[in-house]
Amino acid sequence: MPALAQAQTHLPAAAAQASLVTVTEDYSGQRLDNFLIRQLKGVPKTHVYRIIRSGEVRINKGRAQADTRLETGDVVRLPPVRTSERADQKAQAMAVEIARHGAASSVGGLAPSREFPILFEDEHVLAIDKPAGVAVHGGSGVAFGVIEQMRMARPGHDFLELVHRLDRETSGVLLIAKKRMALKILQEQFRERETDKVYLALVAGNWPPKLKVLDKPLQKYLLPDGERRVRVVDKEHPDAMRAVTLVKVRGSLPVSAKQPLGDFSLLEVTIKTGRTHQIRVHLATEGHPIAGDDKYGDFGLNKNLQKQPAGHALKRMFLHAWRLKFTHPSNGKRITLLAELPAELDTLVAHVPTPEL
Repeated sequence: MPALAQAQTHLPAAAAQASLVTVTEDYSGQRLDNFLIRQLKGVPKTHVYRIIRSGEVRINKGRAQADTRLETGDVVRLPPVRTSERADQKAQAMAVEIARHGAASSVGGLAPSREFPILFEDEHVLAIDKPAGVAVHGGSGVAFGVIEQMRMARPGHDFLELVHRLDRETSGVLLIAKKRMALKILQEQFRERETDKVYLALVAGNWPPKLKVLDKPLQKYLLPDGERRVRVVDKEHPDAMRAVTLVKVRGSLPVSAKQPLGDFSLLEVTIKTGRTHQIRVHLATEGHPIAGDDKYGDFGLNKNLQKQPAGHALKRMFLHAWRLKFTHPSNGKRITLLAELPAELDTLVAHVPTPEL
């Protein structure tokens, strides 16, 4: 077990004592405040910042600021602290609930413990097949997401962090780092476009086979109610972010004789930049919105798709992170991960031929 995991994270009120923790390579580069918040679970953030300002937290016997970056080998002094009574009660309730009903339960708003289908795992990297409808992390009205649930399911892992993100309604391959070193290396690969991410998307209409490259800048903006949106803008726009999407037609689906809804195209979509809602906006802007997309799609078509007979209805967005290629952060081997279409999508396009990997 790394030295970092030996830090006291829940100290009894009467027996609390200062502890010394040696920073491992996994946590090199992390801010002091984030390190403490993770280590001193149950301690209010306001108190964490208070003990930093007061000098009770020391790095190599010296005072430090909240934004001080830790380095491998640093010795951090954690002062005696009390967790809040409410946090104590929640922790005790969770322990009792798990003992009674197993790891899949949740108590008092805490993230429920949950595992997801595993595509690949070793001591550095974990890849899962994320289902649609689950956010990758908590926030923006979501109490908890994939990463919070997995941390609850794996209390023995002191480091689990998202390498990248997927939209809540997008299913498929999601990478999680189990070591900080792996996180740094993998995120650098994503930034430098050294990964290969291919999605499957079902769009309305017949996609022009010659339209293979979409190089259109995007801009984030907010609706009057504060909800986030993205749109295509001119490259000279001050907030323009370059976004490049490659499109390949995988097959077409003819009009249904019983429920004529128009033609659809099944696309393989490769993103060269990871902008928010990039695929959804690029495809919709070309007049071929993703089926089931409730933000940028054809709302009338989506409603009709939901009303189709069992086995032919679509009640979610048809966007799936199908394949991901990356270089392993430790051994340098090229890894290819594949998440097959979930059943609710596969039944709609089962007759469309599958291309070679």
